Amino acid sequence: MKEQNFKNHARFVYLYHVVGLLLLLATLIGSIINLLHSSPENLYSASLILASNILIGITLYFARAFALKANDRAIRAEENLRHFILKNSALPTGLSIGQIVALRFASDEEFPELCIKAKNEQLSGTAIKKLIQHWKADHERV
Repeated sequence: MKEQNFKNHARFVYLYHVVGLLLLLATLIGSIINLLHSSPENLYSASLILASNILIGITLYFARAFALKANDRAIRAEENLRHFILKNSALPTGLSIGQIVALRFASDEEFPELCIKAKNEQLSGTAIKKLIQHWKADHERV
């Protein structure tokens, strides 16, 4: 597995992010056109097709959102434990989940200081990642 860094750490799944979304968009547009051009006797089935496409879109969105939320909770717990092991105290209060998620890439040597800097300067996740000198890879993100 190649070394992870700021430029290549984002996970992009072509089949999900491109093919799946394009197919969903195409079927949604097609089902709307089908509904608009359907005869009165086909209106019910055309409506069901559109409703099914909307339901699939909602399901895909929430499946992704729920997985990320669960992953964020696990990362918060892991980074809190890591901070406790390194500094014998919990993570500083006031860090957002976005900041904590970004801090997981910091090496143990720079992690405690970056936590304080992120809190005091209200750094964004991207700004935190750019400050990391020794990247700690995370290949487990959902």
